[in-house]
Amino acid sequence: MPIDLICLDADDTLWHNMRFFGEAQAAFAGIVAPFVDAGIATETLERCEVRNLALYGYGAKSFTLSMIETAVELGDDDLPAAVVRDILAAGRTLLSHPVELFDGIADTLAALARRARLVLVTKGDLLHQEGKLAASGLGAHFAGVEIVSEKDEGVFRRLFDRHGVAPEAALMAGDSMRSDVLPALAAGAWGVFIPQDGGWAHERGRAPDDHPRYRTLASLAELPALVDVIAAG
Repeated sequence: MPIDLICLDADDTLWHNMRFFGEAQAAFAGIVAPFVDAGIATETLERCEVRNLALYGYGAKSFTLSMIETAVELGDDDLPAAVVRDILAAGRTLLSHPVELFDGIADTLAALARRARLVLVTKGDLLHQEGKLAASGLGAHFAGVEIVSEKDEGVFRRLFDRHGVAPEAALMAGDSMRSDVLPALAAGAWGVFIPQDGGWAHERGRAPDDHPRYRTLASLAELPALVDVIAAG
């Protein structure tokens, strides 16, 4: 069956993202260095970030709040106001980083759009994600944009229904096994994993064993050829 709808992740699939979070995390470790060593600071921040997902969701603003909360936890009553000020500055830097596309992304999207409708499916803060998409210059390639608080089976089923496609004629590609691949497979679609170096541990998951609709690619540039193979069936 031909693929009628191609869903694509944004962060670390179309453009660099985790690299900037890594820089913010390193800045945080330096800011709280008077209170705790870098290893403990990083571990505590990561636990706080995951704990806060249900409250703040994903994205740079959530991460900044988690940095502040972690600093308060580590510094207690001795925490100076300057630390909070420096963390807020690191958060603003994270929010304002340039959008750096992976090589050849525009050409790849053009090739994919000749094969099927494209929908961007991404998590995170609405304002920030809209801003990154606008800055990327890629918006014209997409027939739809879905910015969601979480990616799960129900989200994908509703998305396929809204766009009028059978799940088996839809494909989701991204760098997260947990959020891109596994829920799309559970919803009946194809799931394509495109791993990136430095991925967030929270987004990892076990690859399915011998699933007929699961594939791994080295880069998004390989996706048009895969879509052709699936269509040839």
